[in-house]
Order: sequence, then C-alpha cells, then structure tokens
Amino acid sequence: MPIIELAEYGPDFNANPYPYYAKLREAGPVHEVRSGPDSRFWLVVGYEEGRSALADPRLSKSASPADSESLFMGKHVLIVDPPDHTRLRKLISREFTARRVESLRPRVQEITDGLLDAMLADGRQHADLVDALAFPLPITVICELLGVPDADRETFRGWTNEIVAPSTPELSREAGMSLRGYLDELIEDKRCSGPTDDLLSALLRTSAEEGDRLSASELRAMAFILLIAGHETTVNLISNGVRALLAHPDQLAALRADFSLIDGAVEEMLRYDGPVETATLRFTKEPVRYGNTVIPPGETVLVSLASGDRDPARFPDPDTFDIRRAAGGGPGHLAFGHGIHFCIGAPLARIEGRIAIRTLLERCPDLAHDPGAEPYNWLPGLLIRGVRNLPVRW
Repeated sequence: MPIIELAEYGPDFNANPYPYYAKLREAGPVHEVRSGPDSRFWLVVGYEEGRSALADPRLSKSASPADSESLFMGKHVLIVDPPDHTRLRKLISREFTARRVESLRPRVQEITDGLLDAMLADGRQHADLVDALAFPLPITVICELLGVPDADRETFRGWTNEIVAPSTPELSREAGMSLRGYLDELIEDKRCSGPTDDLLSALLRTSAEEGDRLSASELRAMAFILLIAGHETTVNLISNGVRALLAHPDQLAALRADFSLIDGAVEEMLRYDGPVETATLRFTKEPVRYGNTVIPPGETVLVSLASGDRDPARFPDPDTFDIRRAAGGGPGHLAFGHGIHFCIGAPLARIEGRIAIRTLLERCPDLAHDPGAEPYNWLPGLLIRGVRNLPVRW
C-alpha cells in the first residue's frame, strides 16, 4: 500500500478533513502517511481499530525508556507507561478529584456570566467568540484551579498556542522554554509561601500512602500538561460546538427549545467535530496488527479521533449532527481517548462546555455567524482541531 502524502490534500484538509478521512477508511483502517519531509507515521482511522490502539499495551507512550527523562518539560502522564504512569496518575488523582471538579461549577457559571456581561455591554452586536468566551473561560478556570496569578494568563495564551499549533518549530521551542521557566518559578514561590487551597499547592503536599511524592520536574510537567490540556481543548470544544450549532439551525432550535438536551448536545459536539483531531504519539514495541495491516516494531502510531468518531461502522449517518444521538447507547465517542490515558480533565471540560454554551444561547437567543467577518483562521497541524477566530453577531 503506498504512503499517503497528507500535504497533497492541500489547505482544504486542514479546514475539513472529514471527506479525506472517509476515503482513507474506505481503503482500510490503518495507513502509512507522511505530513512533511521528516514526519512519517501510521494513522489509524477506523473506530474499532482506534479504540483498540488507544488501550493497547503493545503501544508505548515513549519512543525509548530514556525519552521521558530527556524531554525538557519532564515526565507527565501522557508520555510514560506503567508503572510510571500508574504512579503519576495516582498522585494527581488524589487531588484532582470529582468533588474538587464539581465544586467549581458555581465559579464556572460566575465567570461565564461575567464574560457575557462584557461581551454584550454598551449595545454591542458582534464579537469574536474565541476572544470573548471560548478562550478566557477555560484559561481563567484552570489558572484559578492551579493558582496562576491573573496577570500572567494572557501570556499563557501565546505560549500554549505556539506549543499545540506551532507557527514554526523554533517558536514552539521558545514558547516551551519560556513556559518551563515560568512554571519553575511559580512552583518555587508556592513552595516558599504558606499553604493555599489551589491544586498546584496541593500537589506539592500530596503523597501516597508509602510516602511517594512528585519530584520537582514531575510537578512542573504535571502543571504543564494540566495547563495545556485544561484549557486548549476546552477552548475548541466551545468554539467547535457553537460552530456546529450555527451551521445546523434545526439542531440549534431544538436545543433552544429544550435545554435538558444540553448534556447530549455537548457529547455530539465532541463526536462530530471534537477539539483533539489525533491522539498523542504512540510507538510500537512489537509487531502490531490492526485489520489486515501489520505495523512493525519501532514505528510511530497516531490514532485519528476525528476519523474514528465519523466511522459509519460505529455511528449511523456519521456526518449528520444530531444532538439527540447520545441517547442511542453503545460505546461512546473517542474525543477524550480510551484506556489508561483517558482524559483526567473530561468532567471539568464537560461542565465548562455545558455551562458556556447553554448560557450563551440563553443570553443571545438570536446568535448567528457574522456574515461580514473574515474567513476562519484554522489551527495548523493534526493535534488540535479548531479555529483561531469565531465571528458572531446577535
């Protein structure tokens, strides 16, 4: 089977990859692809094969045992295997609890209300929803949760944008180094100051029954992944979800008529056009077969969550946006992953998405896309799916 050159698909693949994924699925669930001269990997595009790969112990999260130690940010749960993963996840789970997340619900509502007050002030009738709501809500929530000062939050936006959707490798590296230095200083400040109730301070204090603690580099890496995963994904959950509603007036009308549908609507937003296009890197430790394809050892594997969630073998009429779909039951979407690396922040993302989108529609009953605005500026790369701008009017 020939290597698929993603670059040949052109910019349309970035704007709407789903027809291309459909053609790939028709040809088979796994393909060897290139996305650039130095980027070759195996792309899993089928739902069942992707779900299996996400939980497959034959796929490692680090290319070599030394890999996670040499990374400049340090070890975190997305780049290590058991037993390291088990240990790190246990330590973070002791503090990032369901009770802590649920307790944030009133604050998420308060922040959302304040942001919409500002957006609707002075008789304004249009805005960029990314700037007005989709970005500031999750960055405020995760920074308050971790104990990051208000004044530093806008700086984070530039760093994290370059890390998850880099303009150039050099700028991405610079952003990563800047964020690393900042986190080291923040952790040291918290270590030296008195006890507070934010998550980062709690992680400094936490230990397992046997006295295990996060090392300085592990704490930095944990803060990094919580900051990145805790807001970049939710920004695009909100903006992609609103885009889907505006593009499907019948579904928007159904949700406005019955807000009890909001939970299922958010699940369909995650399936239909979720914020994470492909899962993070995995590496074969031995030959692995998916379908009729055998991936040799030492190869890089990416699971296309976006493609799996449009697989007609799992989701009937998958290109239809249907906010009542979740009521059908069966294995759900892959937007938060599957297996031991399932997103630990999924409950928080769901709370933010449900509150933000419901409150927006309640406050702006005639919300619509701004037809006079510039075209969408799509995020580059295969990791995060979304737009940098979402012009709306009301």
